[in-house]
Amino acid sequence: MSLEQHRGPPCHGVHSAIVLAWLLGIATAVTPGRAMADVTLKAAFTARALHDMLAAWRSDILFAAAAATLIGLMLGAAVLLRDRPVEIPARRLERRPIAAFDAVSPGFAAAVDTLVQGLVILDAEHRLVINNKLLYAFYPTGGAPFARGTPVRDIIARNVADGHHPGRTATELCAAMDSRLDAGHPFEFRHQLPGGRMVLAKWHKLPDGGWCGTYEDITERHRSSARIAHMARHDGLTELLNRTGFTEAVARALTRPADECAVLAITVDRFKKVVDSHGHPTADALLREAALRLRHAVRETDHVARLGGEEFAILQSAAEQPLAAAALARRITEVFATPFTIDGQEITVGASVGITRRETTTADAETLLRNASLALAHAKSAGAHPGTWSFFAPEMDTAARARSALETDLRHALERNEFELFYQPLVNIGDRRVSAFEALLRWRHPERGIIPPDSFIPLAEETGLIVPIGAWVLHTACAEAMRWENPDHGAPLRVAVNLSAIQFASPGLAEAVEAALAASGLPGNQLELEVTESVLLQDNTATLDTLHRLRALGARISMDDFGTGYSSLSYLRSFPFDKIKIDKSFIHGLNQPGESGAIVRAIAGLGISLGIATTAEGVETFEQLETLIADGCTEVQGYFFSPPRPAAEVPALILSAPARQAA
Repeated sequence: MSLEQHRGPPCHGVHSAIVLAWLLGIATAVTPGRAMADVTLKAAFTARALHDMLAAWRSDILFAAAAATLIGLMLGAAVLLRDRPVEIPARRLERRPIAAFDAVSPGFAAAVDTLVQGLVILDAEHRLVINNKLLYAFYPTGGAPFARGTPVRDIIARNVADGHHPGRTATELCAAMDSRLDAGHPFEFRHQLPGGRMVLAKWHKLPDGGWCGTYEDITERHRSSARIAHMARHDGLTELLNRTGFTEAVARALTRPADECAVLAITVDRFKKVVDSHGHPTADALLREAALRLRHAVRETDHVARLGGEEFAILQSAAEQPLAAAALARRITEVFATPFTIDGQEITVGASVGITRRETTTADAETLLRNASLALAHAKSAGAHPGTWSFFAPEMDTAARARSALETDLRHALERNEFELFYQPLVNIGDRRVSAFEALLRWRHPERGIIPPDSFIPLAEETGLIVPIGAWVLHTACAEAMRWENPDHGAPLRVAVNLSAIQFASPGLAEAVEAALAASGLPGNQLELEVTESVLLQDNTATLDTLHRLRALGARISMDDFGTGYSSLSYLRSFPFDKIKIDKSFIHGLNQPGESGAIVRAIAGLGISLGIATTAEGVETFEQLETLIADGCTEVQGYFFSPPRPAAEVPALILSAPARQAA
């Protein structure tokens, strides 16, 4: 049996019950004759034990019931022995405590053996009084059972010799046991046996100075706890560490000052495309294969984790940094460049990596994880193709904090009425008049002044704020367009509004356009809605349905930035666009050597053939204008006529833009 000990809470009601039964058994055995006086002395102990037991019963009814059964057995044994006088002098009881148990009835020993816990009782001199058979089931002995009176140190030495404490010595275990017993406080400990079973031992001091220990098999309980602990720190899909487990591993590494470590954040590139194209089961299988490749790419001393979604992380420790981290990042990008085979399908993805390393002794786990994520974001934004990796730099943190502050301000900009619309004229080449104005959003920040759209629109799309902002733009543009008047009483001026792919992905776009038209009174045919090819790259069926609903409201639909994507011509076939806008990148190279001129002529000719208007964006010189007129474009827009101007200047622009063309 094991007597290794640690500090812990006191024993429960079973200890008091067993002690009471033991005292009652002795008292009953010695009651006849002159020993009656000893019974009176024992009564005080009995009463006190009974009081302790009753208190324990309140928290442990099952053990109390077992004790009651044991008491009944002892009382029955007392009836059988009442006519057999036994005389034990009081001096003998006081000087030789062990001898008192020489008279314990066989019924008592048999009852102890029925307990569901291993039991051992020591006297005040730390010698064995009694133990049950279950204790030997936990700690089988190679020799004869321990005799009453065996010192606890000898029991420990035998257990060590029998192999129950591998890696421990009898000397250290005896010293630990003596220390706890001499301290006189209840204690408990857990001991994992060589076979894998786990035993919980609880020791409690008895009123006479002895000790009672119970040993319980908690193997299943321990395994359940271990499974729960494992699940709390590991990812269920890949069996890698999860964020909690990984953070703890990084924190442990940081407690070793001399350990150079690096944290790498990894993301599977094009993963969303895999989900959309092949479904979640295939995507999950891909993540499991990705986890295996990462395991094979690192050393046994490194830690690999899945932080969530398609993002993984690696803790690389005890290595020469930053060379080791750079080599690992390069190795990861190479192994992910090899296509994955999932259920017979070949899937090509990639990996981007962000790296940070421990550079100060004050670094903490959360900071390292955040810095690695910032480096990963930089790698993804800077890389023109998958397989890019980047080290963290302090300016990334500065940029991230500035972006966070900008996002906070952006969330309040709408309610603070900080947005306004500027307008740029579109001039019809045929009649040399302004035919429409494109509404362009500006943010008038109270501290930073005018913020251009390319500084906050991507952030608004990422956060979803583009949906309420876009609704505001629609309402404002339609309301302001109602105030425009054509001085020659020609065709009503139109207003063009850009729509984001995020707006198309969100429900309610058609309803928002309808509400803006209804609130302003603007006829639907005076509203142009510009969409980019990125809109059509989404769910094609749902997107086309939304486009048809917008067309049904009377709105004209334009394809913006035409020619910059991969499938512009197929989109023209799938939906009858009213206009295509030639991207300004082609206009800039219009009168220079290269292919821009040929592309512009081809697009203009395509528009003529399909009966679709063509608008050239970014016109800045008279030479460009002349070329576009010759190529057959129907409409032009750019700084040659006017930069975007506030709404209050629109009436003047209606008159001045054509004059600029004539000049």
